[in-house]
Amino acid sequence: MNDMSALARPRHGMGFYPFVGLTAALMATNALAIDSMLPALPQMAEALGIAEANQRQWIITAYLLGFGVSQIFYGTISDRFGRRPVLLTGLSIYVVASIAAAFAGSFEAMMAARVVQGIGAAATRVLVVSIVRDCYSGREMARVMSLAMIVFLAVPILAPSIGQAILWVAPWRWIFGVLTSFGAVVMIWVLLKLPETQHPEDRKPIEPASVLASFRTTLTSRIGVGYMLAMAFVLGGLFGFINSAQQVFVDVFHAPELFTTIFALIAMFMAASSLLNSRIVGKLGMRRVSHGALLGYIALTGIHALVALAGHESLWSFAILQGGAMFCFGLIGPNFGAMAMEPLGHVAGTASSVQGFVTTVIGALLGFYIGQHFNGTVVPLTLGFALCGIAALVVVLIVERGRLFHPAPGRV
Repeated sequence: MNDMSALARPRHGMGFYPFVGLTAALMATNALAIDSMLPALPQMAEALGIAEANQRQWIITAYLLGFGVSQIFYGTISDRFGRRPVLLTGLSIYVVASIAAAFAGSFEAMMAARVVQGIGAAATRVLVVSIVRDCYSGREMARVMSLAMIVFLAVPILAPSIGQAILWVAPWRWIFGVLTSFGAVVMIWVLLKLPETQHPEDRKPIEPASVLASFRTTLTSRIGVGYMLAMAFVLGGLFGFINSAQQVFVDVFHAPELFTTIFALIAMFMAASSLLNSRIVGKLGMRRVSHGALLGYIALTGIHALVALAGHESLWSFAILQGGAMFCFGLIGPNFGAMAMEPLGHVAGTASSVQGFVTTVIGALLGFYIGQHFNGTVVPLTLGFALCGIAALVVVLIVERGRLFHPAPGRV
């Protein structure tokens, strides 16, 4: 498929690059809700009566669990009622929950607001993948997702700095004011510009037999399930980093003033690799790119774990090795996601829901487990990264029957 045929597709009713921009903005609602508050976790913990430092991580994990668990429902609903109305409902929930979080007066109220905020944001995750899959497939789908990731990854680069800038001029509650405003703008954009993208013939009634059939199709696809699980393991390492990042810079390196700068530098590695992926995946294929990146990820995280265990970790070795791992992650994520969805286009909504549920919940729980082992060093974090990467490789080898870089015989 060439660029002209991609540009000519009528399903989303928009130009190719405006569509990519809207896709990125929808994805950014999730990243912004996680990363913008990282610099504010100590102030939030103090205001909400959280005494134990590692317990601050619940502010992140509660959101991720709401985000993950609710995804199981959105696909089935969107397969019945269409992508657009379900997406608008999710964005509305996100905006209301952001307002509630801004006014939360206790730890329990904040946890409830964060869970509901995650439930609303889950619609963007499920529906983005479904909408892109409605309009594109294969390598072109991976290209769209990679281009969207470039814009989307500006959020992790900028979000902690945005949060820090807000703290310089206003209380931490205004961070949720920014989330409210951003969610409202994206909701209006969808309302005005995005038509329904679901193919009429793929509309499915909510009937137990039909729902179970879609779930069965999703959960019996060897490729779909395999790359879903591999992605969950890789995400576990990423969420472990997000949970521990603020503590690492404050308690390990004693450099809180460098947190937003180096966090942004690490995120830029991932943005650069997503741009690279969008340019090479059409020529090299998803398996060559992602399998090679996974091996690189394991090598870098393994070296990082050895450096930490030997007691030679420094701020700059952490930044360089973590940045290298994130570069590899940017080549893994879009391709694993596209390969997991490739055989499931006719049940894209349910498949996206199931895959989002599994990858996010498993990733969040692994990341929380890693984060809860923070002990004033980076050893738990680096070991967690390496072990998650090895687990992902084992799954990929099983899925591809021992073959890397090329599909196993009989597969496309």
